Amino acid sequence: MAKKGNRVQVILECTEHKTSGMPGTSRYITTKNRKNTPDRIELKKYNPVLRKNTLHKEIK
Repeated sequence: MAKKGNRVQVILECTEHKTSGMPGTSRYITTKNRKNTPDRIELKKYNPVLRKNTLHKEIK
């Protein structure tokens, strides 16, 4: 039986893309340690539609 760990998959979604009005979304899937970071994470990631690094926040 697989052990239950603290590492979970999270989805990061671009915040600037929603407000720009352009179609589509920029999303990334990553993992985080639930024990070390219980709050939602925010990372700067590349948005290929806007062609720049933007702030991506965890959604759920």
